[in-house]
Amino acid sequence: MADIIDGKAIAEDVVAKVKTQTATLAEHGVTPGLAVVIVGEDPASQVYVASKSRRAKECGFHSVQHSLPAETSEDALVALVEELNADPAIHGILVQLPLPGHIDEARIIQTIDPDKDVDGFHFINVGRLGTGALDSAFVPCTPAGAMLMLERVRGRDLSGLSAVVIGRSNIVGKPMANLLLAANATVTVAHSRTKDLPALAATADILVAAVGRPEMVRGDWVKPGATVIDVGINRIPAPEKGEGKTRLVGDVAFAEAKERAGAITPVPGGVGPMTIAMLMANTLTSAFRTAGLEPPAF
Repeated sequence: MADIIDGKAIAEDVVAKVKTQTATLAEHGVTPGLAVVIVGEDPASQVYVASKSRRAKECGFHSVQHSLPAETSEDALVALVEELNADPAIHGILVQLPLPGHIDEARIIQTIDPDKDVDGFHFINVGRLGTGALDSAFVPCTPAGAMLMLERVRGRDLSGLSAVVIGRSNIVGKPMANLLLAANATVTVAHSRTKDLPALAATADILVAAVGRPEMVRGDWVKPGATVIDVGINRIPAPEKGEGKTRLVGDVAFAEAKERAGAITPVPGGVGPMTIAMLMANTLTSAFRTAGLEPPAF
Protein backbone atom coordinates (compact mmCIF):
# COMPACT_ATOMS: atom_id res chain seq x y z
CA MET A 1 0.00 0.00 0.00
CA ALA A 2 1.38 3.37 -1.05
CA ASP A 3 2.27 6.27 1.21
CA ILE A 4 -0.17 9.12 0.54
CA ILE A 5 1.64 12.41 -0.12
CA ASP A 6 -0.33 15.07 1.76
CA GLY A 7 -0.44 18.19 -0.43
CA LYS A 8 -2.42 20.17 2.14
CA ALA A 9 0.25 19.64 4.83
CA ILE A 10 3.15 20.46 2.50
CA ALA A 11 1.31 23.56 1.21
CA GLU A 12 0.81 24.74 4.79
CA ASP A 13 4.56 24.30 5.40
CA VAL A 14 5.29 26.48 2.35
CA VAL A 15 2.80 29.16 3.44
CA ALA A 16 4.19 29.16 7.01
CA LYS A 17 7.66 29.82 5.58
CA VAL A 18 6.28 32.57 3.33
CA LYS A 19 4.70 34.27 6.36
CA THR A 20 7.97 34.09 8.34
CA GLN A 21 10.02 35.44 5.44
CA THR A 22 7.46 38.19 4.77
CA ALA A 23 8.07 39.39 8.33
CA THR A 24 11.84 39.33 7.63
CA LEU A 25 11.32 41.48 4.52
CA ALA A 26 9.28 43.95 6.57
CA GLU A 27 12.46 44.70 8.56
CA HIS A 28 13.90 45.99 5.27
CA GLY A 29 10.82 48.11 4.60
CA VAL A 30 9.48 45.81 1.87
CA THR A 31 6.01 44.23 1.65
CA PRO A 32 5.48 41.66 -1.14
CA GLY A 33 2.79 42.90 -3.53
CA LEU A 34 0.59 40.62 -5.65
CA ALA A 35 -1.83 41.95 -8.28
CA VAL A 36 -4.45 39.56 -9.63
CA VAL A 37 -6.38 40.54 -12.75
CA ILE A 38 -9.60 38.82 -13.82
CA VAL A 39 -11.63 39.63 -16.92
CA GLY A 40 -15.25 38.49 -17.08
CA GLU A 41 -17.47 36.37 -14.84
CA ASP A 42 -16.22 32.79 -15.34
CA PRO A 43 -17.35 31.05 -12.09
CA ALA A 44 -14.29 28.77 -11.76
CA SER A 45 -11.95 31.73 -12.32
CA GLN A 46 -13.85 33.76 -9.71
CA VAL A 47 -13.28 30.98 -7.14
CA TYR A 48 -9.56 30.70 -8.00
CA VAL A 49 -8.99 34.44 -7.84
CA ALA A 50 -10.79 34.79 -4.52
CA SER A 51 -8.68 32.02 -2.97
CA LYS A 52 -5.44 33.53 -4.33
CA SER A 53 -6.30 36.99 -2.98
CA ARG A 54 -7.30 35.52 0.39
CA ARG A 55 -4.04 33.55 0.68
CA ALA A 56 -2.01 36.65 -0.22
CA LYS A 57 -3.65 38.64 2.58
CA GLU A 58 -3.06 35.74 5.02
CA CYS A 59 0.64 35.86 4.14
CA GLY A 60 0.81 39.58 4.94
CA PHE A 61 1.12 40.67 1.30
CA HIS A 62 -0.07 43.89 -0.29
CA SER A 63 -2.89 42.25 -2.28
CA VAL A 64 -4.60 44.00 -5.19
CA GLN A 65 -7.42 42.60 -7.31
CA HIS A 66 -8.59 44.11 -10.60
CA SER A 67 -11.97 42.70 -11.73
CA LEU A 68 -12.72 43.87 -15.27
CA PRO A 69 -15.90 43.39 -17.32
CA ALA A 70 -15.89 40.72 -20.05
CA GLU A 71 -16.07 43.39 -22.78
CA THR A 72 -12.76 45.00 -21.70
CA SER A 73 -10.61 45.59 -24.78
CA GLU A 74 -7.25 43.94 -25.31
CA ASP A 75 -5.53 47.34 -25.41
CA ALA A 76 -7.13 48.34 -22.10
CA LEU A 77 -5.85 45.13 -20.49
CA VAL A 78 -2.36 45.70 -21.92
CA ALA A 79 -2.42 49.23 -20.48
CA LEU A 80 -3.35 47.87 -17.02
CA VAL A 81 -0.56 45.29 -17.13
CA GLU A 82 1.97 47.96 -18.14
CA GLU A 83 0.76 50.12 -15.26
CA LEU A 84 1.32 47.21 -12.84
CA ASN A 85 4.76 46.56 -14.41
CA ALA A 86 5.72 50.13 -13.48
CA ASP A 87 4.31 49.97 -9.92
CA PRO A 88 7.17 49.40 -7.45
CA ALA A 89 4.70 48.14 -4.80
CA ILE A 90 3.75 45.17 -7.04
CA HIS A 91 6.18 42.22 -7.22
CA GLY A 92 3.89 39.65 -8.82
CA ILE A 93 1.31 40.01 -11.61
CA LEU A 94 -1.15 37.24 -12.36
CA VAL A 95 -3.70 37.50 -15.16
CA GLN A 96 -6.29 34.78 -14.60
CA LEU A 97 -6.81 32.51 -17.61
CA PRO A 98 -8.83 31.84 -19.69
CA LEU A 99 -9.45 35.31 -21.06
CA PRO A 100 -12.49 36.21 -23.20
CA GLY A 101 -12.14 35.11 -26.82
CA HIS A 102 -11.52 38.60 -28.26
CA ILE A 103 -8.32 39.00 -26.19
CA ASP A 104 -5.02 37.45 -27.35
CA GLU A 105 -3.77 35.58 -24.26
CA ALA A 106 -0.24 35.29 -25.67
CA ARG A 107 0.06 39.06 -26.10
CA ILE A 108 -1.09 39.66 -22.52
CA ILE A 109 1.29 37.09 -21.02
CA GLN A 110 4.24 38.49 -22.97
CA THR A 111 3.36 42.03 -21.80
CA ILE A 112 3.94 41.07 -18.15
CA ASP A 113 7.42 42.02 -16.88
CA PRO A 114 9.31 38.66 -16.74
CA ASP A 115 10.58 39.60 -13.28
CA LYS A 116 6.97 39.96 -12.06
CA ASP A 117 5.67 36.94 -14.00
CA VAL A 118 4.92 34.77 -10.95
CA ASP A 119 2.93 32.33 -13.12
CA GLY A 120 6.13 31.54 -15.05
CA PHE A 121 4.48 31.73 -18.50
CA HIS A 122 6.56 34.51 -20.13
CA PHE A 123 8.92 33.25 -22.85
CA ILE A 124 11.91 34.56 -20.88
CA ASN A 125 10.99 32.45 -17.86
CA VAL A 126 10.24 29.46 -20.09
CA GLY A 127 13.73 29.90 -21.57
CA ARG A 128 15.39 30.24 -18.18
CA LEU A 129 13.75 27.03 -16.99
CA GLY A 130 14.55 25.21 -20.23
CA THR A 131 18.24 26.11 -19.97
CA GLY A 132 18.43 25.14 -16.30
CA ALA A 133 18.74 28.72 -14.98
CA LEU A 134 16.43 27.96 -12.06
CA ASP A 135 17.94 30.63 -9.82
CA SER A 136 16.58 33.40 -12.06
CA ALA A 137 13.46 31.69 -13.47
CA PHE A 138 9.92 31.73 -12.21
CA VAL A 139 8.64 28.17 -12.47
CA PRO A 140 4.91 27.67 -13.18
CA CYS A 141 3.20 27.06 -9.86
CA THR A 142 1.64 23.63 -10.46
CA PRO A 143 4.82 21.84 -11.61
CA ALA A 144 6.83 23.70 -8.95
CA GLY A 145 4.44 22.36 -6.31
CA ALA A 146 4.49 18.85 -7.79
CA MET A 147 8.29 18.90 -7.70
CA LEU A 148 8.31 19.92 -4.04
CA MET A 149 6.03 16.98 -3.22
CA LEU A 150 8.29 14.65 -5.16
CA GLU A 151 11.34 15.92 -3.26
CA ARG A 152 9.67 14.98 0.03
CA VAL A 153 9.70 11.34 -1.13
CA ARG A 154 12.75 11.06 -3.39
CA GLY A 155 15.00 13.95 -2.33
CA ARG A 156 16.37 16.70 -4.56
CA ASP A 157 18.78 14.55 -6.57
CA LEU A 158 16.95 12.10 -8.84
CA SER A 159 20.10 10.63 -10.42
CA GLY A 160 19.54 7.13 -11.76
CA LEU A 161 15.74 7.37 -11.68
CA SER A 162 13.55 7.20 -14.78
CA ALA A 163 10.62 9.60 -15.02
CA VAL A 164 7.69 9.51 -17.42
CA VAL A 165 5.54 12.65 -17.80
CA ILE A 166 2.20 12.00 -19.49
CA GLY A 167 1.13 15.31 -21.04
CA ARG A 168 3.05 17.97 -22.95
CA SER A 169 1.23 21.20 -22.08
CA ASN A 170 3.18 24.43 -21.67
CA ILE A 171 1.64 24.91 -18.22
CA VAL A 172 2.48 21.52 -16.67
CA GLY A 173 3.98 18.80 -18.87
CA LYS A 174 6.92 20.63 -20.45
CA PRO A 175 8.01 22.59 -17.34
CA MET A 176 7.68 19.40 -15.24
CA ALA A 177 9.99 17.59 -17.65
CA ASN A 178 12.54 20.42 -17.41
CA LEU A 179 12.43 20.35 -13.59
CA LEU A 180 12.97 16.59 -13.57
CA LEU A 181 15.91 16.98 -15.98
CA ALA A 182 17.42 19.66 -13.74
CA ALA A 183 17.19 17.17 -10.84
CA ASN A 184 19.15 14.60 -12.92
CA ALA A 185 16.27 12.23 -13.71
CA THR A 186 16.13 10.47 -17.07
CA VAL A 187 12.95 11.89 -18.57
CA THR A 188 10.48 10.73 -21.21
CA VAL A 189 7.57 12.96 -22.21
CA ALA A 190 4.58 10.92 -23.39
CA HIS A 191 1.27 12.04 -24.86
CA SER A 192 -1.80 10.90 -26.79
CA ARG A 193 0.30 9.78 -29.77
CA THR A 194 2.82 7.76 -27.79
CA LYS A 195 2.97 4.11 -28.83
CA ASP A 196 2.05 1.59 -26.09
CA LEU A 197 1.71 4.17 -23.36
CA PRO A 198 0.82 1.66 -20.59
CA ALA A 199 4.06 -0.27 -21.15
CA LEU A 200 6.12 2.92 -21.17
CA ALA A 201 4.46 4.21 -17.98
CA ALA A 202 5.23 0.90 -16.26
CA THR A 203 8.99 1.54 -16.67
CA ALA A 204 8.87 4.76 -14.63
CA ASP A 205 10.27 5.18 -11.13
CA ILE A 206 8.47 8.55 -11.18
CA LEU A 207 5.16 8.80 -13.05
CA VAL A 208 3.58 12.23 -13.56
CA ALA A 209 0.05 12.31 -14.98
CA ALA A 210 -0.96 15.68 -16.45
CA VAL A 211 -3.25 14.84 -19.32
CA GLY A 212 -6.72 15.98 -18.19
CA ARG A 213 -8.52 12.66 -18.68
CA PRO A 214 -10.28 11.19 -15.63
CA GLU A 215 -8.63 8.04 -14.24
CA MET A 216 -6.86 7.32 -17.53
CA VAL A 217 -3.77 5.90 -15.81
CA ARG A 218 -4.74 2.46 -14.52
CA GLY A 219 -3.14 0.51 -11.70
CA ASP A 220 -1.27 -1.84 -14.05
CA TRP A 221 0.45 1.18 -15.65
CA VAL A 222 2.31 1.75 -12.38
CA LYS A 223 5.67 0.14 -11.69
CA PRO A 224 5.70 -1.45 -8.21
CA GLY A 225 7.20 1.05 -5.77
CA ALA A 226 6.96 4.02 -8.17
CA THR A 227 6.17 7.56 -7.02
CA VAL A 228 2.99 8.76 -8.73
CA ILE A 229 2.25 12.50 -9.04
CA ASP A 230 -1.33 13.06 -10.24
CA VAL A 231 -1.78 16.60 -11.56
CA GLY A 232 -5.26 16.00 -12.98
CA ILE A 233 -8.37 17.62 -11.51
CA ASN A 234 -11.49 16.29 -13.25
CA ARG A 235 -15.12 16.55 -12.20
CA ILE A 236 -17.18 13.44 -12.97
CA PRO A 237 -20.81 12.46 -12.24
CA ALA A 238 -21.40 10.97 -8.79
CA PRO A 239 -24.96 9.59 -8.84
CA GLU A 240 -24.28 7.84 -5.51
CA LYS A 241 -24.25 11.32 -3.92
CA GLY A 242 -27.60 12.23 -5.44
CA GLU A 243 -29.00 13.41 -8.75
CA GLY A 244 -26.76 15.89 -10.56
CA LYS A 245 -23.94 15.55 -8.01
CA THR A 246 -20.26 15.32 -9.02
CA ARG A 247 -16.94 14.40 -7.46
CA LEU A 248 -13.29 15.22 -8.16
CA VAL A 249 -10.90 12.60 -9.51
CA GLY A 250 -7.41 12.78 -10.92
CA ASP A 251 -5.88 11.44 -14.11
CA VAL A 252 -4.88 8.30 -12.16
CA ALA A 253 -7.24 5.52 -11.01
CA PHE A 254 -6.25 6.12 -7.39
CA ALA A 255 -7.72 2.99 -5.78
CA GLU A 256 -5.87 0.74 -8.26
CA ALA A 257 -2.62 2.71 -8.38
CA LYS A 258 -2.15 2.97 -4.62
CA GLU A 259 -1.94 -0.85 -4.44
CA ARG A 260 1.24 -0.79 -6.55
CA ALA A 261 2.84 2.63 -6.01
CA GLY A 262 5.37 3.37 -3.28
CA ALA A 263 3.93 6.87 -2.85
CA ILE A 264 1.06 8.70 -4.55
CA THR A 265 -0.70 12.08 -4.46
CA PRO A 266 -4.47 12.02 -3.90
CA VAL A 267 -7.13 14.08 -5.67
CA PRO A 268 -8.35 16.23 -4.05
CA GLY A 269 -5.74 17.16 -1.44
CA GLY A 270 -2.63 16.50 -3.50
CA VAL A 271 -1.10 18.84 -6.08
CA GLY A 272 -4.08 21.27 -5.96
CA PRO A 273 -3.27 23.01 -2.66
CA MET A 274 0.38 23.32 -3.74
CA THR A 275 -0.42 25.56 -6.71
CA ILE A 276 -1.56 28.58 -4.67
CA ALA A 277 1.18 27.97 -2.06
CA MET A 278 3.83 28.17 -4.81
CA LEU A 279 2.24 31.36 -6.18
CA MET A 280 2.84 32.89 -2.75
CA ALA A 281 6.41 31.54 -2.76
CA ASN A 282 7.09 33.01 -6.23
CA THR A 283 5.72 36.42 -5.19
CA LEU A 284 7.91 36.40 -2.07
CA THR A 285 10.93 35.43 -4.21
CA SER A 286 10.24 38.36 -6.54
CA ALA A 287 10.10 40.77 -3.57
CA PHE A 288 13.42 39.43 -2.24
CA ARG A 289 15.09 39.81 -5.65
CA THR A 290 13.75 43.35 -6.04
CA ALA A 291 15.18 44.24 -2.62
CA GLY A 292 18.58 42.84 -3.64
CA LEU A 293 18.34 40.01 -1.09
CA GLU A 294 18.87 36.26 -1.48
CA PRO A 295 15.44 34.57 -1.72
CA PRO A 296 14.68 31.65 0.64
CA ALA A 297 14.68 28.12 -0.75
CA PHE A 298 11.50 26.07 -0.59
